[in-house]
Amino acid sequence: MNQLTFLQHRPSYRSQTVSWRVRGLRGATTVTENSSVAIAEAVRELFDVLHSKNQLDTDQVVSVVFSVTKDLNAIFPASVVRHRPGWDLVPLLDVQQMDVPDSLPRCIRVLIQFNTPLPQTALQPVYLRDAALLRPDLAIAH
Repeated sequence: MNQLTFLQHRPSYRSQTVSWRVRGLRGATTVTENSSVAIAEAVRELFDVLHSKNQLDTDQVVSVVFSVTKDLNAIFPASVVRHRPGWDLVPLLDVQQMDVPDSLPRCIRVLIQFNTPLPQTALQPVYLRDAALLRPDLAIAH
């Protein structure tokens, strides 16, 4: 099949103006103590709000990276998300945040990479609890 013939048989979706891209969605929250209960509650709350604000579809999620400050080690945030319906096959990773002097303590950050036709400006990052101090322009009163 020559190139001209191939181009004539391309699927019609290519002619649409919608362009899917991998986008990054950020969020963060804090906990009052280093306990599995406190961390699990904060991660569930963060994901509930991220999902409601951004209509996340797990079929479109590429990967999720959590970072936690060095004072949090009671449970992996990824283990909390892994139990959510539809999230069991999504690649999840936990890492330790850089230990910067005077940074926000007991903080859990997340970066969700997913495919979407939406522009980056349409995504709604979520910063809850004391993490609102990180991005006051994006904080949600909760």
